[in-house]
Amino acid sequence: MHHWDPGDYARNSQAQEQWAEQLLDGLEMNGRERVLDIGCGDGRITASLAERAKRGIVVGADLSEEMVRYAATHHPPARYPNLSFVRADARSLPLKGPFDLVFSNAALHWVQDHRSLLAAVYRCLVPGGVLLFQMGGAGNAADLMEVVLGVTAEPAWSPYFAGFSSPYAFFSAEDYRGFLDESGFRVKRALLLERDMVQAGREGFAGWVRTTWHPYLYTVPPSRREEFLTRVVDQYIGAHPADREGNVHVRMVRLEVEAVRPSGTNLKDKE
Repeated sequence: MHHWDPGDYARNSQAQEQWAEQLLDGLEMNGRERVLDIGCGDGRITASLAERAKRGIVVGADLSEEMVRYAATHHPPARYPNLSFVRADARSLPLKGPFDLVFSNAALHWVQDHRSLLAAVYRCLVPGGVLLFQMGGAGNAADLMEVVLGVTAEPAWSPYFAGFSSPYAFFSAEDYRGFLDESGFRVKRALLLERDMVQAGREGFAGWVRTTWHPYLYTVPPSRREEFLTRVVDQYIGAHPADREGNVHVRMVRLEVEAVRPSGTNLKDKE
């Protein structure tokens, strides 16, 4: 379990928020949906869902106690009466539902076991309900990861990473179609999308690395984390210089998935 700084994440996740809003803009909603947002993080996108489903119910779920507390504090019932936040593991989802839509953005690449995840989602969706996910996909941030792995292999840092394994799961579209088929979903789309993530200069890039890739930083002793971050940032910008406006670019790959729980199935079919 990795600890998060919700405030720091909120300050350094504008690109993730933009991608989520673009994904939501493609949805046709009638405003009465019952929606579950898995990996709700700081709650901004969950609040956007609550605005879109004002006559429905929206639940944000996250494994991080810090994130759930932050989201609930910054999106209170007085402003969002149809919105609530709960701490829950995506692989089990101890929620009664049922939900018309299960949504997730920029979160599920933190989950290794997607078969358990999809079985849990299937159980809490109504027949005809929709699953809509976007997460890091195969090849995501490959240039950055090449730099990070190079730094972790340096003599100054390698002792800290003995036995370290990446917490991320970046699947291909073919892999995910297989998971969905096995879980009983009807696949509408599963595709990889290339995205240019733009960070505002060195400081913005460093903030994003610090929040999004923090398992690597937390493997290093606290007294050396800033030094490690500086080394990664220097190496990356040296290999991938900022543009004329001073912005730093990162090639990202998103796995976008939409699937439907077939009608004619009941909620106990996959239990």
